Amino acid sequence: MAKRDLKPGVRLYSILAREAQLAVVFRRGPSKQVLLTLWRTDTDQFFEGQWLKGRIYERRCDLSPSGKRLIYFAANYRKPYFSWTAISKPPFLTALALWPKGDGWGGGGLFADETEILLNHRDQEQHLAEDFQLPDFVQVKPLGQRAGWGEDSPILDQRMMRDGWKLVQSGKEIRHDIGAAVWIEFEPPQIWSKPNPRKNLEYELRQLTKGIHERDGPWYVMEHLVVRKDQKQQLSLGRTDWADWCHSGDLLFAREGKIFRLGSAQDGELLSLDNARLLIDLSDRKFEARESPDEAKVWSEDVPLPGI
Repeated sequence: MAKRDLKPGVRLYSILAREAQLAVVFRRGPSKQVLLTLWRTDTDQFFEGQWLKGRIYERRCDLSPSGKRLIYFAANYRKPYFSWTAISKPPFLTALALWPKGDGWGGGGLFADETEILLNHRDQEQHLAEDFQLPDFVQVKPLGQRAGWGEDSPILDQRMMRDGWKLVQSGKEIRHDIGAAVWIEFEPPQIWSKPNPRKNLEYELRQLTKGIHERDGPWYVMEHLVVRKDQKQQLSLGRTDWADWCHSGDLLFAREGKIFRLGSAQDGELLSLDNARLLIDLSDRKFEARESPDEAKVWSEDVPLPGI
């Protein structure tokens, strides 16, 4: 893999609600400061919420089908919890439920549906923190037989497969010595593929992971491609933090602290980056302490939050 002269920058990662036109955006930068933003993908309105001084492991997070609740895994490695999994109402991080974790293994979870949570904690870590209680209609189950282990996998893999992605190439790991430009290189790369949700559009989105932990660069070294299913044409988005298809069939992607939308082309035509529209530039945001409103502190949906 060719070396790049990169400086630490802003990283964006988004999760789309599977039954609503809502998404969350995690903005990380500096490395231990994270801003949560709610995104209405039908109107492209963004509602910036709370910051966390710490680390949110965004690939171990999930949105409920309606997009009204977020489960996230976070850590500041300080007392009392060191690390924890929580449920909140985006764009806020105020915990409606909180499970202490204590380390960086496992953590986070998935929404099986609106009221069933699959928690990625070991047996002894399945208890809510003091003063937290779930509504009677919410069920919590372990995430598989080895809940609480692993890192971004298994949550990331399970969520991607649930949301229509397919692993088409596992990639081959090449581990380098500490201090190398890239700790783990994939040659060939790991590839996930997802077809466009509009049946009349013969495109698939491919996510190529080429490396892990680039020195002075991103943790995941990725490129996204849009490929005609007949393999005759392809469009590279270049280095990207994240990309996915919108429910409408538009292409959404993030790079350099910015989110873009590229409208659907007619069948038989390849998309062009020249037509990509900048939706929001989050590169210049700085930490700001923000209090969550009262409606973000209760499970009830009587008072909707912005954008919902």
